[in-house]
Amino acid sequence: MTLYENEEINHLFNEKIKIIQNKTVFSFSLDTILLAYFTQIKKNSKVVDLCSGNGAASLFLTHYHPTAQIDAVEIQSDIAEMATRSVELNELSNQITVHNRDAKEATAFLKKDSYDAVICNPPYFELDSGHKVNPNEQLAIARHEIMINLEDIIKTSAGLLKTKGKLFMVHRPDRLTEIMTLMAKYDLMPRKIQSVIPKKGREANIVLVEAMAKGAMTGVKLLPEIVVHEEDNHYTEFIERILAGDRD
Repeated sequence: MTLYENEEINHLFNEKIKIIQNKTVFSFSLDTILLAYFTQIKKNSKVVDLCSGNGAASLFLTHYHPTAQIDAVEIQSDIAEMATRSVELNELSNQITVHNRDAKEATAFLKKDSYDAVICNPPYFELDSGHKVNPNEQLAIARHEIMINLEDIIKTSAGLLKTKGKLFMVHRPDRLTEIMTLMAKYDLMPRKIQSVIPKKGREANIVLVEAMAKGAMTGVKLLPEIVVHEEDNHYTEFIERILAGDRD
């Protein structure tokens, strides 16, 4: 497998998944691993990974769902190419297809109303949010809503999902009201919400949301919060199990 300058191969899930990383431009985070863990789909599901970056969420999802068929959509050509090489490295080309396209236009090249699930780890910050925009363009696009915004993602997801298909998203709690409002606008009904806190007693800094296309407006479940670190800053046993690839 060809590796370029500043690239390395990282292993996850007890070395069952290999992923090419370049920390100078892009690397996955715990958010992405939690998104894959949170995503619950049926056997042989058709899935779209919007804003897929280096393909981490798609690769991790295959560990939990080895029969899923995944279309990963990433607008940055060099990042998409890196994802393609990771897919080949894991011999998953028959399961994951990487599209170097604009996620906003996904319904133009992927079949509308036909997917069982959409997963997304999107840019978290609006351009006027007060969070400094990274001078590195690739990192800025991954972190800020430069190429796509929250409404684009939810609208596109609604267009891709079949009736009762599900959207699984990781985001920040301070945008949860906006997420809920936009989901209602595009007929996506929240089903599960799970907060992630850095340590016991702290406020949540990540939220995981599952929504159903054209679902009923009742029945939202608030799942037990996930605690990331112990007081000594080591990962909790729960997070260690997730990093090892265990679901239970």
